[in-house]
Amino acid sequence: SRPILDMSYSRHFLDFQGSSIPSSMKKLVVTKLSQNFREAVTLQQDAPVPLPGDGDLLVRNRFVGINASDINYSAGRYDASVKPPFDVGFEGVGDVVALGLSASADYTVGQAVAYVQAGSFAEYTVVPARHAVPLPSVKPEFLTLMVSGATAYLSLKELGDLSEGKKVLVTAAAGGTGQFAVQLAKKAKCHVIGTYSSDEKGGFLKSIGCDRTINYKTENVESVLRKDYPEGVDVVYESVGGKMFDLALNSLAIKGRLIVIGFIAGYQNPTGIQPIKADLLPAKLLKKSASIRGFFLNHYLSEYKMALKHLLKMYERGDLVCEVDFGDMSPEGKFTGLESVFRAVDYMYMGKNIGKIVVELPHSVNSKL
Repeated sequence: SRPILDMSYSRHFLDFQGSSIPSSMKKLVVTKLSQNFREAVTLQQDAPVPLPGDGDLLVRNRFVGINASDINYSAGRYDASVKPPFDVGFEGVGDVVALGLSASADYTVGQAVAYVQAGSFAEYTVVPARHAVPLPSVKPEFLTLMVSGATAYLSLKELGDLSEGKKVLVTAAAGGTGQFAVQLAKKAKCHVIGTYSSDEKGGFLKSIGCDRTINYKTENVESVLRKDYPEGVDVVYESVGGKMFDLALNSLAIKGRLIVIGFIAGYQNPTGIQPIKADLLPAKLLKKSASIRGFFLNHYLSEYKMALKHLLKMYERGDLVCEVDFGDMSPEGKFTGLESVFRAVDYMYMGKNIGKIVVELPHSVNSKL
């Protein structure tokens, strides 16, 4: 007998632990368009806690994910028609603390859910029930799959044409999405090469099955690829851009595929991109019958739930490592509370993270009524 709670029109309601949900909360808001996250975003201390409509859940966020594209969003690069102020943050994991009547057909107060939706950098977020993903528990590992895992899975499945023995190069391989590209390519019995920037990252990549690791700080990536893979690589999973893109393009084998899932090296520039040597691009592709494909998760939403279901099963079976980086090794310590989202974004752009950067939002439970 599931309790049905219609919270759509109530400003006075209780959460599942019997404590009052506050009327105001903290959230991050873009108040000025800029690729500098600290300049663009303001921590609002007393935003009203939103009310769920009939088909909605009110989620108390416990963990939120940091993405390279957070600064593209704060710069207004995704939708020129949206003007500040607007909410920021793409994904969260938390507890359902209130819900509308229709939403209660499938969900209940106290349930753990994850979601992908703008506005997760807040203590509470209203999420349409149809967009929520029910979880067995609130764990940060589940958050790694929502954007990063799904991007790796769908891009390689739809565009990678992976098969046994193919050589796959993953750039920024120890990052939030790179970690999944490495593991999924290994599961397809490919030979996986990963670029990285520190000994700790190299060790992590070996632990998840990377066959060849290349430290781009101490090794010449182009020389290593030319020497060890004279025939080139079959697939590149590329998220860096700029010089790394040029290098990856030059390293493609005959009929090679380059999948672009981002170009983080350029995001901090005013234009959002870093120049590439594009004038020779047609000749290079023709010479090798090679191809370049872009991948943006929003264009594959019809496949999204299937991908997530598959990834969740893999994780629960122990077939997938979901590395979470809470910033414990950062100078000021673990990323806790919305205030630390700014530090977490800086940490990502310094290239320090191993795995997915996650910020924990602790909640003190008010005394029982």
